[in-house]
Amino acid sequence: MLEPFDLVVVGTGAAASTVAFACRKAGWSVAVIDSRPFGGTCTNRGCDPKKVLVGAAEVADWARRMSGHGIEAAGLRIDWPALMRFKRSFTDPVPAASERGFETAGIAAFHGVARFRDAATIEVGADVLTASHFVIAAGAAPARLGIPGEELLLTSDGFLDLENLPASIVFVGGGYVAFEFAHLAARAGSRVTILHRGARPLEHFDAGMVDRLAEHTRRVGIDLRLGAEVESVERTGDGFRVHASTGSVDAALAVHAAGRLPQVDALNLPAAGVDATPRGVTVNRFLQSVSNPRVYAVGDVAASGGPPLTPVAGYEGRTAAANLLHANHSEVDYRGVASAVYTIPPLAMVGLTEEAAQNQRLDFDVRQADTTGWYSSRRIAEESSACKVLVEKGTGRLLGAHIFGDGAPGLINLFALAIRHGLTAAQIREPLYAYPTHGSDIQYMVAG
Repeated sequence: MLEPFDLVVVGTGAAASTVAFACRKAGWSVAVIDSRPFGGTCTNRGCDPKKVLVGAAEVADWARRMSGHGIEAAGLRIDWPALMRFKRSFTDPVPAASERGFETAGIAAFHGVARFRDAATIEVGADVLTASHFVIAAGAAPARLGIPGEELLLTSDGFLDLENLPASIVFVGGGYVAFEFAHLAARAGSRVTILHRGARPLEHFDAGMVDRLAEHTRRVGIDLRLGAEVESVERTGDGFRVHASTGSVDAALAVHAAGRLPQVDALNLPAAGVDATPRGVTVNRFLQSVSNPRVYAVGDVAASGGPPLTPVAGYEGRTAAANLLHANHSEVDYRGVASAVYTIPPLAMVGLTEEAAQNQRLDFDVRQADTTGWYSSRRIAEESSACKVLVEKGTGRLLGAHIFGDGAPGLINLFALAIRHGLTAAQIREPLYAYPTHGSDIQYMVAG
């Protein structure tokens, strides 16, 4: 058995690293454990590599839209193998660099599956670690679908490592992964189908804006099927057949895009007296386990109420570190968390949806517009864009913002700042924004 640690962190992603480095800087003895390559989901197999690939698809799409408007796009194509080599220039160095960072900081690193032995002890391989505190930041894994043949589905990790892009792809599910990868694959020349069991995809986004995205998705050639409950998957001679309630789809590749769940099964949480639900470790407002005060949980693995986003994971890591080092005093606050789905064009949101504001019985105005005729869309031949802003009556306070179109993920951050700090529509209209930019559109988006 090794010498006791002050803190053992399960995971090495954004949330885990934030906690580990903060506590080590404060003089604590710290260890990290990960069964996968160090660095976590975002940098290795999530946000970062995805955005590299999406960036290439955006370039291709932009050039094709501008064909006939001063750009000659004939023969333009995405060289998938070359693009994947470019992607690997970002991802390949991550695990070693992450491990060097821990070593330089004096943080002990262990590779393997972590499993609690009791409330104060965790084992990884042949090593047994005891600690005064634990932080669980193990991330999430693809949800079990409970259908025959689900093992044949490629995960998002596998999609991001495809050496060659198949001629046809079917995505099972209608969330971020399905829409982002579908738009990417379609721009790269694949025939794409999305099977979503619900009547509405991307359920956390504004319904009206999702309708616009769905219409645009179909317009660019993606077969989006709603109310399609997937029943089974089978291998065919040259690909796969996915059977759904709306009929069967044949494709060269079938991809799991039906959501992810907290990765806690291997941890043996009952042995540590840690309560958990399918949503993750049950925590209080300080991100501390409600049943074992030694344990905190952050990121995708915590049932904290925060959205499963990388910036939220980092924020929760900072919050948990502050509470570990200085006793519980810092509570999580998820106001003004911005989110985006990187379709082409992207859809972004922050704050309340119209439906959520109605459910809270707030009195508000809806300021919305089809922005395809605005200069910011016309100059790049963007065929589909829109905005919707919710403004509280009386106070003028911004409640929510929803933007579909080029530049939406960057622009939504200005609304996030405004909502986080309680700014009004009048205040966010006041700055003299550089023109012409997406930012200068704000004054029209919030106009009464």
